[in-house]
Amino acid sequence: QVQLEEAGGRLVQAGESLRLSCEASGRTFSRNAVGWFRQAPGKEREFVASINWNGGTRLYGGSVKGRFTISRVNAKNTVDLEMNSLKPEDTAIYYCAASDRALAIKSMAFGTEYDYWGQGTQVTVSS
Repeated sequence: QVQLEEAGGRLVQAGESLRLSCEASGRTFSRNAVGWFRQAPGKEREFVASINWNGGTRLYGGSVKGRFTISRVNAKNTVDLEMNSLKPEDTAIYYCAASDRALAIKSMAFGTEYDYWGQGTQVTVSS
């Protein structure tokens, strides 16, 4: 079993940067894909970014590509999401998710492929 805890969400101004962290406990997730998803009020969950076990494959959602960067440090059991040039439309609860198995690249953007989820961290971007 893997427990995930997100941290780093807060209120920021448009154009600012923010770094979210996801820390795993319970057992290592160094062999698992990890993804970030977000959900804004009244909207469906949206894929943000994902990274495979060794960081060799990184995927990004269209709305964040070029602004967000996902990275991981397996020795620390952490996956970070660096968010730059934040916009009000980035306001959402951000969730970290981990798979319990290796994922094909085509599956890494789908929340249904992930087995463990954190409680989420709120990011609010004011205009």
